[in-house]
Amino acid sequence: MTRSKRSKDVPHFKKLQEAAGSGKTRISIMLDDAVIASFRARTVADGASYQTEFNRALRKACKATSQ
Repeated sequence: MTRSKRSKDVPHFKKLQEAAGSGKTRISIMLDDAVIASFRARTVADGASYQTEFNRALRKACKATSQ
């Protein structure tokens, strides 16, 4: 089994993260096509990027589980 590298261990990604410096971490994940399509459709309504929509949904889920 091949172990995945963390983005900070890959020079190119490490440089991108350092350049961003915004308290965010770049990751790679596999998502269902339908999930991505749903989030992209939401962006048409409010003009945000689909990554922003994912972040909003994950923040909401984190808040809900921490209460």
